Amino acid sequence: MIHTEVIVPIPELIRRHAQSRPNHCAWRDAAISISYGDLAKQTAALAVALADAGLAPGDRVALLLPNSVPWVVSCLALARAGLVAVPISFDAAHGEVDYRLRDSETRLVISTAEKIATLQAQGLPEGLTFMSVGAAAEGFSCYEDIVARPTTRAPRDPQDIDGAAYIVYTSGTTGRAKGVRLSARSMLWVVGACWIPIAGLNERDVVLSPLPLFHSYALNLSVLAILAVGATEYIMERYSTAEAMRLIGTGEFTLMPGVPTMFHYLLEGAQSDTAFQFKGLRLCISAGAIMQAELNRRFEERSGVTLVDGYGITETATMVTLNSPRSSRRPGYCGLPVPGVAVRILHPESRRDCGPEEEGELVVRGPNLMLGYHNKPEETDKAMGDGWYRTGDLAKADPNGFLVITGRLKELIIRGGQNIAPGEIEEAALKFPALLDCAAVGLPHAHLGEVPALFYVPRAGQSVDESALLEFLRGQISSYKVPATLASVETIPRTGSGKVMRFKLKEMI
Repeated sequence: MIHTEVIVPIPELIRRHAQSRPNHCAWRDAAISISYGDLAKQTAALAVALADAGLAPGDRVALLLPNSVPWVVSCLALARAGLVAVPISFDAAHGEVDYRLRDSETRLVISTAEKIATLQAQGLPEGLTFMSVGAAAEGFSCYEDIVARPTTRAPRDPQDIDGAAYIVYTSGTTGRAKGVRLSARSMLWVVGACWIPIAGLNERDVVLSPLPLFHSYALNLSVLAILAVGATEYIMERYSTAEAMRLIGTGEFTLMPGVPTMFHYLLEGAQSDTAFQFKGLRLCISAGAIMQAELNRRFEERSGVTLVDGYGITETATMVTLNSPRSSRRPGYCGLPVPGVAVRILHPESRRDCGPEEEGELVVRGPNLMLGYHNKPEETDKAMGDGWYRTGDLAKADPNGFLVITGRLKELIIRGGQNIAPGEIEEAALKFPALLDCAAVGLPHAHLGEVPALFYVPRAGQSVDESALLEFLRGQISSYKVPATLASVETIPRTGSGKVMRFKLKEMI
């Protein structure tokens, strides 16, 4: 069942909860909390101030803030002003910020005074204006001053939910990031078709979110879904295993979304502290990167909490599939397609439909598709010119329709004409007791074209016998998939959503 009652304009969702539960906590962080009643007042005041600053409907505004309540309030205020939000990582390098501001043609940046001063010193596009959060700064409007004075004037509160509301930049693991134009309808459709009916998200939930808010996964679940159902959420500024364990230990949280890396380190922490209990949690959700079956099994065994895996991408307003906590699951598979989403698996060369357990490229169609890439019509047409979005991800489906993501087309290691998915090597390697983390890449070879290499992170206090590791892998995977090279590293480079940046690993050789 798709909950169409939440697929409405953002201002309507804010009004609903402000009227029905004004004193109920909506979001809080380590320093600030905000009720639904105050959310309505603060977003209205900020939306009016943005319009008074000369920003016209459709203008782009960048959110360059740490995870926080002001991030959420600012994002929702942009919707009430009819503006397009451009979320950018607070930790992004200057070149990445500059590119996104120029590419999106942003007019105003909401950030901290310190960050604004640093960016200005390094050079930014001309014509930008700024709003500071956390402290007033000379020449900038101040977020705190604006939201502290409720407005008596009504904001624009546009009713259109089909135009671009967000420009979210892709992770850029294989090339320059692209700005994905998403509508409120596509984002809220995922809420109504996935988070409410499948994950069971409801107004009684108290969510612990360590997700980076500038990613589409967090924007959808940790912001829009919370608003849609009227739940409560604690926003972690950034993920910390110790802090996550402390918060879970209070017993007040019912649901925690994350990426596989977070659950990996949370499991490590829980195994080190045998007295630790996962109090109160009814469900954990993993998306953003491939969840290894072994990690899923071990986490559930130690925590006693169901951990469901799902698959989503920015271009589909996040979720394409999600396992249900209330029905059978297949370990290592990321679930069935979300209701209303159509998927096909096509042979990469012939483009014929693949049969069960046959690997091919996953293509997707549904009301959650992006409007297109910002200012990139040719790339938009290449990606979805026939109405199906070509994900570039390799996948298989079992006879019951459960999907498993096996890798990326561009990340396939082709050794002497034989295809090797890096994820298959990684899943096997992570069963080796001395490994904490790992990633596989293809390296050039004079005769075979490519051979696999495995980069690994040893567990704390343990050394890795590489001969024993290779012998272990020979018992797990075919001989042609066994890495030709092993390399110990301190950490595996990943994006904020948990995807391995394999190009950075290749640079280490």
